[in-house]
Amino acid sequence: MKVDYLVAEIGSTTTLVTAFNVKIKKDKSIFVEAAFQGKSCTTVLDGDVTIGLKNAVKDIENQVGEPITWGKMLATSSAAGGLKITVHGLMERMTVKAAKEAALGAGGIIKMVTSGKMRKSDIKMIHEINPNMIMIAGGTDYGERETSLYNAEIISKEKFNVPIVYCGNIENREEIKDIFKDQELYIIDNVYPSIDELNVEPARKVIQEAFERNIVKAPGMNKIKEMVDGSIIPTPGAVMESAKILYDMIGDLVVLDVGGATTDVHSVTEGSAVVLDMLVNPEPKAKRTVEGDIGVFINSKNIIDILNIRDLGNFKKEYISSHIKAIPTEGDEINASSILTKKALDVAINRHVGTIKRKYGGESGFIAYGKDLSQVKYIIGTGGALTRLPVGKEALLNIRYMRDDVTMLPRKGAEALLDKDYIMACAGVLSRENKEAAEALLRQSLMITKDMEEL
Repeated sequence: MKVDYLVAEIGSTTTLVTAFNVKIKKDKSIFVEAAFQGKSCTTVLDGDVTIGLKNAVKDIENQVGEPITWGKMLATSSAAGGLKITVHGLMERMTVKAAKEAALGAGGIIKMVTSGKMRKSDIKMIHEINPNMIMIAGGTDYGERETSLYNAEIISKEKFNVPIVYCGNIENREEIKDIFKDQELYIIDNVYPSIDELNVEPARKVIQEAFERNIVKAPGMNKIKEMVDGSIIPTPGAVMESAKILYDMIGDLVVLDVGGATTDVHSVTEGSAVVLDMLVNPEPKAKRTVEGDIGVFINSKNIIDILNIRDLGNFKKEYISSHIKAIPTEGDEINASSILTKKALDVAINRHVGTIKRKYGGESGFIAYGKDLSQVKYIIGTGGALTRLPVGKEALLNIRYMRDDVTMLPRKGAEALLDKDYIMACAGVLSRENKEAAEALLRQSLMITKDMEEL
């Protein structure tokens, strides 16, 4: 059987491969057919990721009863430790925050953040982290110059042999080029060009390009180009790409992905004009947060520890602990995973969303910090827990704020959608090669109707 695309999602433990054809209807609209999914254990730790890729393809061949060939193979990856990034800027609430937003939105894992001039202990920590990338920010355009140049000098002397992304004051560009001469350097637009202005999209694009160039150097990933002849981007970055495409299709949204080790939240919304006027610091339109301590399998103990009587209902914590499985199949296992999934959502959304506080002192009123989700129309669930457990849609709806007063949470009118085919990461990387086909995949998996797109 011949298919147009194979798209692999290479996770830390599991590799999922989706095979499909792209067809054109008589009205010239695009749809996707013959979608099959195969899975296997990820084999990065065995020294060769292609073993798991081939096993996942073999799983598809067993389903269709014949060998398959394909036109192009793409991939997303969170294996080999994911995209580990350290970020170094000037002011924690300004340039550092902007650089963090760019790195997270591109699918990075932030392992270290510093503000101001770096110290010897900071350099020691970078060596211990052994990051895949280092970001240097600092200073608005034509503003403060010294800090980012100082940090660049001491980072350059260490010869970390990883990509360096400079996204600070544009006046420093020539000096930065000299400092990192003969090293892999990416100079891009300032992520914080002026006070209260974020500019994170150019950085996100370059981070993904640098990841694609360097992922082939990671242990176990060096043979990946033997099979993958198209784009390779971080899995969380691919989900963010899908979220941005969906925003253009159906409007303001938030996407939640509860995993075995982490829980990711991606939101694409400007927020309300009322809250915007209260905000102390700017927020990006597209924002990602990742809760590295909240997962329903590897990090399940962290969730169990914070379960309360309302979360547990008629169950006990010991019951939950004794029925945790990576892939739950029986009633007790499903019950335990469902309880953990609901709590993971609650924790993750409350860490992602901002807060509104009353002003005290001379001027009455309110101020707001963080991301406003009050205009979200769709709450979307992706990943294994939300798309495969029976409580997925109910759990998504439970995060809404049901009262009428001012809030930054999604409101009671928001609807829940499930990525039933588990293809948001797949569609995200596909969008770099064929955006119309990616849109078709998303429509089919989330069951998006024309009426929803017209709203």
